Amino acid sequence: MSIKLVAIDLDGTLLNAQHQITPAVKEAIIQAKNRGVQIVLASGRPFSGIAPYLAELGLDNATDYCISNNGGVIHQANDGSHLIENLLDFADYQYFESLSREVGVHMHVLAQNTMFTSNRHISGYTVHEAYLTNTPLVYCPTNEMDPDLKFTKFMMIDCPDKLSTGISYIPEETFKKYTLMRTSPYFLEISSETASKGASLQLICEKLGITPDKVMSIGDQNNDIKMLEYAKFPVAMGNAIDNVRNIAKFVTTTNNEDGVAVAINKFINI
Repeated sequence: MSIKLVAIDLDGTLLNAQHQITPAVKEAIIQAKNRGVQIVLASGRPFSGIAPYLAELGLDNATDYCISNNGGVIHQANDGSHLIENLLDFADYQYFESLSREVGVHMHVLAQNTMFTSNRHISGYTVHEAYLTNTPLVYCPTNEMDPDLKFTKFMMIDCPDKLSTGISYIPEETFKKYTLMRTSPYFLEISSETASKGASLQLICEKLGITPDKVMSIGDQNNDIKMLEYAKFPVAMGNAIDNVRNIAKFVTTTNNEDGVAVAINKFINI
């Protein structure tokens, strides 16, 4: 096997439960990079939540790329500039802001590396997500939102039972028009219909002249499935959900057991 590119999810995959890259994982990635393997971080986070890990791993050069917002944007890793965007507009925002109130859940949205919420009583999940991803958080009523903004992602967020109930009221046609993925018990992430980590990974590979048979993808959640399906060598984390494990060619150890390092060392750093 000759892997030329490894795409790696962040939360639950690259990062352990303390949101850290363990020394073993860092060493494995550096060794793979020194062998000429392209490493692409692919996350549901905005760029601000990916950038510190790019710097830590030395993946912040002009020849490096990353994927943010579940495939909504492909970034030049050295400065965060947008190479390709697949965004939502103000009409989309108005629809989901109204829908979130109808189904009874909190919501926040991402645009221009800023998190906006129209919920006067800001959800603790929103505050935590802003902190975790190093993203400024702004309360902005809908009637004050800039209609020219383009959005990378919307998130309906709430306690698991309340979110489950809210999702059950979302019209079926909404699931056909947009990409909706529940990526944790607390989050329903909403993107453009054509946005996915897999579609963005394919574009990066085409730019670099790397075919799918030379690609390994590593992930744990629903938003990683398209990325794993694109790669000819999909790897599921030991903590992955069943939907991910079922399509993997290899199941590594968990994110708290250096799972990324185990996979890379087994198949690349031989």
